[in-house]
Amino acid sequence: QVQLVESGGDSVQSGGSLRLSCAYSGDTYSSYCMGWFRQPPGKEREGIATIHNDGTKTYADSVKGRFTISQDNAKNMLYLQMNTLKPEDTAIYYCAAHSPSCWYGDLTDFSYWGQGTPVTVSS
Repeated sequence: QVQLVESGGDSVQSGGSLRLSCAYSGDTYSSYCMGWFRQPPGKEREGIATIHNDGTKTYADSVKGRFTISQDNAKNMLYLQMNTLKPEDTAIYYCAAHSPSCWYGDLTDFSYWGQGTPVTVSS
């Protein structure tokens, strides 16, 4: 079992930055692949970034160049640095772990999920 707890969500102005954090505990083996996902109001949850312990990082086109995923295994932490935020980035942000495919496009492949942290970007 893995426990994931997100934090760092806030309300910011368009163009601003935020850093989200995800603390994980339990079976840390499952942290070999972790990802960030989001669910905008009234829409389905979507994947935005994944990181594998071999160093591979992948990003959805909607966030590429603006968001950076990183991991600190010594602290059991996952991060998402979000820059140049836009109103369309408004969503509940979730971290997830344990995915053999380690692809943000396959949400069903992730076994463990956090409870989410809200981000609101105003214009």
